[in-house]
Amino acid sequence: MTRLSSRALAAARPVIRGLGLLNLLYALALGVLFGIGCVVEDWPHRLLGFARADAHPRLAEGLLAMMLIAIAGAGIVHAILGRLLAIVDSVRGGDPFIEANARHLDAIAWRVVALEVLRLCVAAIASVVWESGHVGGFSFTPWLAVLMLFVLSGVFAQGARMRADLEGTV
Repeated sequence: MTRLSSRALAAARPVIRGLGLLNLLYALALGVLFGIGCVVEDWPHRLLGFARADAHPRLAEGLLAMMLIAIAGAGIVHAILGRLLAIVDSVRGGDPFIEANARHLDAIAWRVVALEVLRLCVAAIASVVWESGHVGGFSFTPWLAVLMLFVLSGVFAQGARMRADLEGTV
């Protein structure tokens, strides 16, 4: 392992923990905002200070739906960070090519698929309640990341099998 990758691995655990905390705060803030949106009359127009006539008639419902989707996304991110932390711990322990890491990578890949589907749902809602030119559409990048995660999962699974075979012959 190079010096740089060794330092990156040492920093990974606190960074992942910090991201987990930020993700939790994000979910809590969205939950509070969702609660406010459910009880405040004329939301979000009154809070944001613009005239209701200037907005789409379903803006409030669209924003509430997007917040629920974002809260679900935060839950998915929490699960991804937990799996990633388990992989980092096994790598730091010197035992990365284990079947559990292959399963972690598979689970992460499926969760990234779920996040991308949620992102597309938000884009669809936003294209209805806002001008569609301001909303991002389809992107190949997350789908390439999913493909790469599934390939890495296969690499880890094959490495675990090869290691088990090697241990069985010794």
